[in-house]
Amino acid sequence: MTTSSSERGVSLGMPELPAPAYPDDVRARLERDAREIIARYPDSRSALLPLLHLVQSEEGHVTRTGMRFCADMLDLTTAEVTAVATFYTMYRRRPSGDYQVGVCTNTLCAVMGGDAIFEELQEYLGVGNGETTGDGKITLEHIECNAACDYAPVVMVNWEFFDNQTVQSAKRLVDDLRTGRTVSPTRGAPLCTFKETARILAGFPDEREGAVEASGSAGPASLVGLRLARGETAPARVVHPRDGGPHDEPQRAVHEPSPAEHLSSHDAPQDTSASDPAHPAGPTAEEGE
Repeated sequence: MTTSSSERGVSLGMPELPAPAYPDDVRARLERDAREIIARYPDSRSALLPLLHLVQSEEGHVTRTGMRFCADMLDLTTAEVTAVATFYTMYRRRPSGDYQVGVCTNTLCAVMGGDAIFEELQEYLGVGNGETTGDGKITLEHIECNAACDYAPVVMVNWEFFDNQTVQSAKRLVDDLRTGRTVSPTRGAPLCTFKETARILAGFPDEREGAVEASGSAGPASLVGLRLARGETAPARVVHPRDGGPHDEPQRAVHEPSPAEHLSSHDAPQDTSASDPAHPAGPTAEEGE
């Protein structure tokens, strides 16, 4: 005896209709930009990643229409484009906010407060991971390592750094974003919307006055190792403590170990029952013995 698909609770549904095309004026504008991107590469297929950023800058996420456009421009199948668009987390598959607020919850940031920040922001904003506030301003997500462990815990907004965050500073940050107040990243270029960020990632110049000059470089905490490698003396403190202003401490001279010294406590000899017969290791005597 066999059962039908409806009896088994399986709905085959209708096949998905082809993605609609962009309006003619939008299509013409995107084609001009797409040709400029494609011309940068000897193999047109290599232009797929920036083209996905381009269509994301149009609607704030990568739509089926955007993927169809990329496929047409690069002579690919929509399946090939979809495989790439669904692989990389920087491409959004559904409508998202003007500001992508990502809280690092990888090991060091989590231990330093990232988990607490993410949990508090979910409750404060009333959204879950990957969800957007009702006003369309904030999309909240937890993200993996931002390569900024020396500034943990780190929050990123549209891929710009906000270092050394606390629960309270993160709540003030999202409040400012939602009310339209000017927000300045700890490092990097001035903040712009997610659509504007996507266009920059597509390879088009950031035409905002002073934005390129403000991009800066690595912060002092990231350069300590480089200075030590050059034999320079590192400052005693590279960031201010979170409970107030700078606490000046006397600088210590860098100790240069001799060849006979161990460079790490991990390879230093430890006392054992063999090296210290006066204190042999052995089972602890039980009470009463």
